[in-house]
Order: sequence, then structure tokens, then C-alpha cells
Amino acid sequence: MTTPGTPPPPAAPQGSGPATPFQTLLRAQRVWDVELPAFDPAGAPADPLSLFHTWFAEAVAAGQAEPHTMGLATVAEDGGPDVRTVMLHDADGRGWHFASHASSRKGRQLAARPEAALHFYWASQGRQIRIRGRVAAAPHAESLADLHARSTGALAAALVGRQSEHLSSSDELARASAAAWDRAQAEPDADAPTWTLYVLEPREAEFFQGDERRRHVRLRYRRGGAGNGATAAEWTRELLWP
Repeated sequence: MTTPGTPPPPAAPQGSGPATPFQTLLRAQRVWDVELPAFDPAGAPADPLSLFHTWFAEAVAAGQAEPHTMGLATVAEDGGPDVRTVMLHDADGRGWHFASHASSRKGRQLAARPEAALHFYWASQGRQIRIRGRVAAAPHAESLADLHARSTGALAAALVGRQSEHLSSSDELARASAAAWDRAQAEPDADAPTWTLYVLEPREAEFFQGDERRRHVRLRYRRGGAGNGATAAEWTRELLWP
């Protein structure tokens, strides 16, 4: 995990000459100009979902912008990684929920290899969460129920469809979007055939709490840790060096 922290004052690398304007701008940025919360892993719950719910509520209370957005990494067609930002739809006993079109690029990737990783970064508290696991598609009725519980705009976007396909012009998008908005307003229960709710069942989850003196706390949960008698349904916890 990349460790955030406050960078040193701008300086040029030895033997490389003066810093470029971009390097100067980059090194002038600061991280965690706030008081960071303490985190005692000894008091952490036995499962990662409970801790996630607590940290999410604390991120919201701290004013974190868009705490419900997350990075979603999948395995691309060429075997390499692929990542994008998506919205969290739920986190429950089954796993972490997100949605997309099954026909989209990530939908095709998940169909071919149903594994993924999630990443949350909440700068307001210097916290990161990483989750890895297997992904399953929910039944279409559940996917539609989740979609219809959301905004008119969400339904309109789903009705546009064609996600990740080639777009010939912005005018084409404007026309399709306008038609989708009209339909979403007239038919709030409209079907979006390829819209799919996905559920990531975690097998590993890591919680990272930043520290001003770089004594970051990293707590990892693993499903059924090997060699300690835990069953596949149980979680083991361990600390990691920062």
C-alpha cells in the first residue's frame, strides 16, 4: 500500500538539475493537514464488516467528501490490472455491493474472471481500506430493485446503456441521454436489461490508519487463516509493518 505523508520541501534530485515546474508543484502539496484519529487494533471487532460500518460513519461525520465512492480493480482481457472509481451500493453480510452494465468493460472482465479489489481513501482521517474477494452477480430482479431505489438520474443513465462502447459524437450522447431522461420520468419502473448488481464477498480486508510520525497502523483480516484452526467462515486478524 502506498503510504501517504507530508512531502519534504521542494528540492531537485542530486545531479538532475533544477526541479521542473511540475515537480515543484507536486512537492509543495501537503497531506493530512488535520488531526488524525487514534486507532487501537486491539479493540477492533472480530469481522471487517463491523469495522467498515464504524469507519464509514466516522468518515461521514468528519465531512469526508463522497465517502461512498471507491476504486474497483478488475483483471483486464490481457491479464493486466484495470481500475476505475465506482459507487458503493451496500455493505452487508454478503459483501460489498456495486453495479454496472454486464455488457460494459468491467462487466465483461468480471464475467471472465470474477475477482476484484476495492479501495477506499478517506483523507479527512488519513484512512484507507482495501478489500479483495470473489464477485458474484445478483439476480436481475434484485439488480432492478436496487436501481429503482435510486434517483431518476441513475435510472436514466442505466437506460442509456452502451457503456464502454465507441461514441461517435457528443451530440449522439446528448440525444440518447435526453430520451433516457424522458423515459425514466415517465416509466420509473422501466427495465434496464443489462444493469447488474455485483457483490464482492471478501476474503481479505486491510484497514490503514495514518499517523503523523509515520507509525501507521495496518490491520489485516483474512478469511480462515491457514494453520491456526480457523474455518473458512471465520476471520483471523494480524498487524502489518507500515
